[in-house]
Amino acid sequence: MTLASALVSGNDPDPRLAEDAVDEALAKSGLQHANGVLLFLTPEFAHNAQEILTAVARRTQCLQVAGGIASGVFTESGWALDRPAAAAMILGGRFSLGHPDHPEDPILSYAGSTIPALWANSGRRFGGAFGSTFAVRPTNANAVAWQHTRLAGEAGCSVQLHGADIAVAVSHGWKRLGKPQTVEESHGYDIHRLGGMPPLKNLLALLPTAFRNEPERHLHQIIALVSEENSQPDDTNDEACCPVALISANADQTLTLAERIAPGRHLTWAIRLPETAEADMRQSIDRLATRRQEAGRTPSAALVFSCIGRSPFFYGGEDRDLKAVTERFPGLPVIGVYGTAQIAPRSAHSDADNRQFQNTVVTALVSPQPETENV
Repeated sequence: MTLASALVSGNDPDPRLAEDAVDEALAKSGLQHANGVLLFLTPEFAHNAQEILTAVARRTQCLQVAGGIASGVFTESGWALDRPAAAAMILGGRFSLGHPDHPEDPILSYAGSTIPALWANSGRRFGGAFGSTFAVRPTNANAVAWQHTRLAGEAGCSVQLHGADIAVAVSHGWKRLGKPQTVEESHGYDIHRLGGMPPLKNLLALLPTAFRNEPERHLHQIIALVSEENSQPDDTNDEACCPVALISANADQTLTLAERIAPGRHLTWAIRLPETAEADMRQSIDRLATRRQEAGRTPSAALVFSCIGRSPFFYGGEDRDLKAVTERFPGLPVIGVYGTAQIAPRSAHSDADNRQFQNTVVTALVSPQPETENV
């Protein structure tokens, strides 16, 4: 194998956990050294991240170590949350990590609390961000992403998987509630009138019965799908709208969103439920597999960037999104993280138009690039 992954966890944040994960992945790959290493660690390791990176580079005889800190990590063998853990993937053979010098190829991108604005229109990117809620706050606040075996600071991690053909899919996992409605009055981040009535009344009328008595408990499951500026409402095309988180339901019947929504925009309420999210993930993976098959590509690995809101906590103790990947691709090496934001191209056909998401799962299937004859 030229790609292999491993997950190691423990009760204490011992740097040797990361070294053990790398050793196990190397053993699975059958390689003596790596062309590249993807390494993701839980927050407990943030204060000595550089020491760990140096040790991993020494073990793998490779200076191309990229990755970052995450709320939790996982591989095809399982997941780890709320305990120290390291997930590693070894790249060998025709696969390697390097500087993003091919703008047409997807760029693996990982950042700290804020995804750089430059990433919106600078190549096709996939990945995510950890955020700023460390379980153990590091002494170095920039120790959240790394590449070339060095902490990357505010610029984040931007690398390409050379020799790889990558296809990306996004699972939003939401269920629409009703039709698009017009925002008639808003002030700052607060919506004051929607669809001819106070917005909270509007939302409660659409929510499932079990959610209506205590809507505040379910705010994290509700999302506003907002149409692009000057566009017509569309209740079928997810790519034609921007998901915006609902922050609070207020006593005056107004609602506070995570972004300013100008009057005249169209808004559709949506909700995330475990059963609908799982079904959407499976459909996302099936579509991705079909695209790979039609292109004549056989996946060698999967990179998955999930939201902490789609973690096993959401699914009652199991990661059904990860299960969808491993059941569709048995034995496929997988490395993934639970973060606070995800990034992916707006659509499969977008060249350089990336979006930041929450509560989504971004899956990238890695296949070998076809060999070309040197004439």
